[in-house]
Parts: sequence; structure tokens; C-alpha cells
Amino acid sequence: MPNVLIAEDEARIAAFIAKGLQKHGFHPLIAADGIEAIQIATEHAIDVLLLDLGLPGRDGWQVLESLQRLDKRPPVVIVVTARDDISDRLKSQILGVTDYVLKPFQFSDLLARIRTQLEPL
Repeated sequence: MPNVLIAEDEARIAAFIAKGLQKHGFHPLIAADGIEAIQIATEHAIDVLLLDLGLPGRDGWQVLESLQRLDKRPPVVIVVTARDDISDRLKSQILGVTDYVLKPFQFSDLLARIRTQLEPL
């Protein structure tokens, strides 16, 4: 059962994603802020990180940079954000983010992207 860390400060969205992932055979873990996301990722083997950029505590970029520095970056990182700015998309490519999903999204699309990225692993 793949571990999916959902780093999302909007509880409703995090619960929605977690419920859907659990239904499809994933083990979701939820972090409500960037500090908690780093803590969970260092304590658990995370297969997929669903990363909101606008997290309190430490933003998504800081989370990603901290995990890289700690050598705890998950193999699949999917940014899930409302930010549709080209600079954020470019930064995600430079940092090696696997995929970039804009809110609002269809859960079936997010699930397909996760499964596609996990197939080669």
C-alpha cells in the first residue's frame, strides 16, 4: 500500500483527497502545514507527496528544499495548487517536480496522475 503524504492546509480538500486515496488502496497521511509535512516525511517512507505551495509554517518550496537537503524527498512529488503562475511552473520543473495540478481538480484526474507516476517504480 503506497504512502501518500497530503501537504494541504485546507482540511476539507485534504480529507476529500485522503478519502478517495484510501478507497483506491493508498495509505494517506495528512500534514496541515509545512513543518508537519517535513516531520511526517522524515518519519515515514513516503511514495508520493501531494504538495500545496501556499502552506503555513513553511511554504511548499521550503518543504521541498528541506526534504532534498535531508535526503527524504519522495520519488513522486505532485504540486497541487491554485497558483497558475508561469514562474511557479518553471520553478517546479527546475526542482524536478513530477507533475503540477491546478485547483480545482477532478479526483479521477489526480488519481490517474498518481498511478501513472507510480507504475515505473
